[in-house]
Amino acid sequence: MDYLDGWKRTGSCNSLNKSHVGQQAVLMGWVQRRRDHGGVIFIDLRDREGITQVVFNPEYAPQSHKKAHEIRNEYVIAVRGKVCLRPEGMANPNLATGEIELMVEEVKILNQAKNTPFQIEDQIDTAEDVRLRYRYLDLRRPVLQKILMLRHRVCQQVRRYLDQLGFLEIETPVLTKSTPEGARDYLVPSRLNPHSFYALPQSPQLFKQILMVSGYDRYFQIVKCFRDEDLRADRQPEFTQIDLEMSFVEREDVMQVVEGMVKEIFQREKQLTFSNPFPRMTYQEAMSRYGVDRPDTRFGLELVDITDLVRNSQFKVFAEAIQKGGQVKGINGQGCGSLSRSEIDDLAKVVQIYGAKGLAWIKINPDGIQSPLKKFLSEEEIANIKTRMKAKVGDVIFFVADAPSVVAASLGALRLTLGQKLNLIDPNRYDFLWVTDFPLLEYDSQEGRYVAMHHPFTAPMVEDISLLETDPLKVRAQAYDLVLNGQEIGGGSIRIHTRQMQAKLFDKLGIGEEEARQKFGFLMDALEYGAPPHGGLALGLDRLIMILAGTSSIRDVIAFPKTQKATCLMTNAPSEIRPEQLKELRIKLDHS
Repeated sequence: MDYLDGWKRTGSCNSLNKSHVGQQAVLMGWVQRRRDHGGVIFIDLRDREGITQVVFNPEYAPQSHKKAHEIRNEYVIAVRGKVCLRPEGMANPNLATGEIELMVEEVKILNQAKNTPFQIEDQIDTAEDVRLRYRYLDLRRPVLQKILMLRHRVCQQVRRYLDQLGFLEIETPVLTKSTPEGARDYLVPSRLNPHSFYALPQSPQLFKQILMVSGYDRYFQIVKCFRDEDLRADRQPEFTQIDLEMSFVEREDVMQVVEGMVKEIFQREKQLTFSNPFPRMTYQEAMSRYGVDRPDTRFGLELVDITDLVRNSQFKVFAEAIQKGGQVKGINGQGCGSLSRSEIDDLAKVVQIYGAKGLAWIKINPDGIQSPLKKFLSEEEIANIKTRMKAKVGDVIFFVADAPSVVAASLGALRLTLGQKLNLIDPNRYDFLWVTDFPLLEYDSQEGRYVAMHHPFTAPMVEDISLLETDPLKVRAQAYDLVLNGQEIGGGSIRIHTRQMQAKLFDKLGIGEEEARQKFGFLMDALEYGAPPHGGLALGLDRLIMILAGTSSIRDVIAFPKTQKATCLMTNAPSEIRPEQLKELRIKLDHS
């Protein structure tokens, strides 16, 4: 059956305006709502672009008016009619098409619809699991359609920008080899190669380095990546990166390209111009001032070290932490003097999540200080602390004493909590920051070996190479992260491009020659055939769109996302497979 019967749309439900008055138009879409005003029937017709009011008047087109009585919400219809001005005083300023309406002459019902489990509107309080179960309905809501259109525009801007700079878009394999890159791989069994498995790529890291060896000196890809890890609001098992790599470059070259691309995106989408280079901060400075390597610089409340002021304190918690090689740091909660004791106790629970044993505090009142520490600190110590913390009446100073890593993590989390509680964070402000000079290595006490902070292909700073043998934890990496409003939206590095240096780093990571050959043999071989100096970066597209769209969940910016248990409620994936399929793959399930 030819449902359209030769009808052609003349535009979207957002395309008509006063200039079209008197013209014929054909619109097609979904019925947002139907209103019967005792004779005249009004329908708000919706497509992805917007809404147009269409009118069924029994005197103008009696047959169409009669058919309009059959129409219900979410029916798919086509209407043909004349564009008219709305009656005086009846314009809708909230609609782009609010000055006009379509007087229907003919209507076709293209498909009917059941009653939907929730309203197709932006402001609904339907549980997320219901919306994900009916994702095809959820995606009809204007707010999600706008987000996916934003995502499309950003992808096109990226492609245009990088194409103008001579980058080539090259696809890399989805079925590849399992290599240790930090997270757990998704594995795919091979039917043609029994007992062997492919891995879905956590990133195109090795392939883009191989492309540099192959002479494609400017590569990019908007690429799907996979990591089998615990999920949260800003993490998905499959996610998308804007991935790029460049040859014959230093880190400044890569950062300049990425910064220009991000500035163009924000200029087009937010009409924001960033005339100056993004600020820079070393990893050590970020950890010292903010407690995290991705600081939100839209507000203050920086961490302040008072270890030297309380080294000989009578307060045992401070003194013992320092004796064990720890430190004492604080945050001046400006204006927190009105907090109740129970609210301060709730803040203590925040730092405990990150390993802190407790949260010490001093409240600055007009008549002096109030604090459980008062009897343990001398007047001189209190005065020195107030001076260094720049505390004044109405402030509360919060302290954590512990190992440096615990102090940083706990106070970093407390800082964000206070920033939100005190309304210090401007949601309309966008603060970019480059964080540089990360440590190349970390020590994993559980495994008893060094591990790469980023990945094992990151080049060390040239001036630190000698420290690999004498003091590995002091070696800095030629790595750089792009941070926006406290979220890492991109990270990259200059790569190791000689076999000798790569073998040296593998050795430091406890990866022997045989293991390196087994896992990375193709890369090691490639580095012996004239690999150029190269580096790159990957931007998290999903996280970038999430910030641009002003949503708090990454699931809002992905058409068909997974839940926090990595399931798709719409398709019921993952699911069991037939025994015959397992037999073909020579896989037996352990049901224990």
